[in-house]
Amino acid sequence: MRFLIGAVLLCAALFPPASRPASAGEVTLLPREEGAAGIRGRLLGFDGELYRLDTIYGQLTVDGAGVSCKGAACPDPGARVARIALSGSPVLGERLMPALIEGFAAARGLVVERGAEGRNRLFRLRAPEGGPLRAEIVLASGSTGEGVADLLTGAARIVMADREILPEEIARIREAGFGDLSRPFRRRILALDAIVPVVAPDSRLGAPERGLSRASILGLLSGEIAEWSGLGGSPAPVIIHLPGRGPGLRQWPEARVPEGRMPVASARRHESAAAVATAVAADPMGFGLARLSTLGEALQVPLADGCGTRLVASAQTVKTGDYPYVAPLSLYLGSPRLPRFGRDFLDYLKTPAAQIAIRRAGFVDLLREEIPLDRQGDRLALAIARARPGDGLRELQRLVATLGGAVRLSETFRSAPGGADAQVRANIAAVAAALEAGQFDGRRLILAGFSDGAAGPEGGGVEARRDAEAVRDAIRAAATAADFGRVRIEVAGFGDLLPVMCNGGDGDGPDQSHGGVPDDWTARLNRRVELWLR
Repeated sequence: MRFLIGAVLLCAALFPPASRPASAGEVTLLPREEGAAGIRGRLLGFDGELYRLDTIYGQLTVDGAGVSCKGAACPDPGARVARIALSGSPVLGERLMPALIEGFAAARGLVVERGAEGRNRLFRLRAPEGGPLRAEIVLASGSTGEGVADLLTGAARIVMADREILPEEIARIREAGFGDLSRPFRRRILALDAIVPVVAPDSRLGAPERGLSRASILGLLSGEIAEWSGLGGSPAPVIIHLPGRGPGLRQWPEARVPEGRMPVASARRHESAAAVATAVAADPMGFGLARLSTLGEALQVPLADGCGTRLVASAQTVKTGDYPYVAPLSLYLGSPRLPRFGRDFLDYLKTPAAQIAIRRAGFVDLLREEIPLDRQGDRLALAIARARPGDGLRELQRLVATLGGAVRLSETFRSAPGGADAQVRANIAAVAAALEAGQFDGRRLILAGFSDGAAGPEGGGVEARRDAEAVRDAIRAAATAADFGRVRIEVAGFGDLLPVMCNGGDGDGPDQSHGGVPDDWTARLNRRVELWLR
């Protein structure tokens, strides 16, 4: 950072701007060394450590430790209090972030004073017994899109997102000089949630525990199924409940809705997913999409296929990605350079204490889970029941011999369209960090690849092994400080054995043939690389 200051001031000395009168908000930063040139610009912000200036050279960030500020707009030098403003999704701003701020303060021996700053929440962190103020955190809750807008205007430095930032938003942010928010280091996944179909406990569906196929869910949402009797329930109309219009449910993206079908126009809109769950719980004829973290009294409906599989969102299926509609909750950093307090807070988010706070707030944490083979439930039973005679049975025996006695770790690797998604990158980083810390020393890691069935038995096995090898190579590349002499990493490919849901199993009939051509939905679930530990 001192090199950066020197470079900026050297540039100012070599290429001095034309003389111009000072404008409102303009300051001059002077290096503490005598005789060195200063730099002038409009003060955009001061967080207690870093100055942000708009200069003729563009927007610059300068470490306050190396300069003194001159000008009427300079902040009070005695008020060097770190201040961070976050804006975006109320899912984070009203529930998740307050819990994490309280946890961070407790870990640092600080006291949290809650207040308001206009419509925003203000958290003041100070030493106990009326001690000095250490930091201020402002949370503005609106939507992910509003968080992006606040970033662009300088009202926030971090976006709280309940969805991925859209390509057009990334482009606007880049054009505004904030860099590329699509870069992995600009996004921090804090916790996981899921989008789930819900009904009332006394629903007219009749037997919600039997689940609904994807086709049935889409039929309900689009209005093509308008009566519960169409699904074997009571003769009553279906009332659709959804969150307000906008991109907030892009975890159930339009790309997965065939033929571009949109929600029925008569759908009742609510201000949040929590409000949807509350409304559906009180409406026996209701059906909606809500968040796992805010179910309340609403009843989650399992996802069903034609093979008898029932898939429910739980901490395990969300962490592994076996439930298809996982909704990561993230922070997008408007600036890769935060004050020390901000960096310390981001470091805290990786700790076990933070994960406990996340779980207590009602979200799915990022702690690693271990799942024995005998807890694979429906998947193992389905694989045994549908094993092809001859080679199929031998492959199943090979799978049991390879994975028997091992435990599956929750890190699972699925490719998103166009390449690895943020969750895959986060999983690779987590495994690499564990390897570097020696957590797997003396153990065997098995990367087990599974295909979607489209390539057939032989081709699927080759494809699955190739995927496992790619994940192994990515982990090795990321774990630069690991001692690979202390751990064995093996790869195996098992084709379309052990499916999460039936290949092509979107229908309601019993004959969803093993090895059939999968649709995009089941293909994304079934083509994966699992991590096992022995």
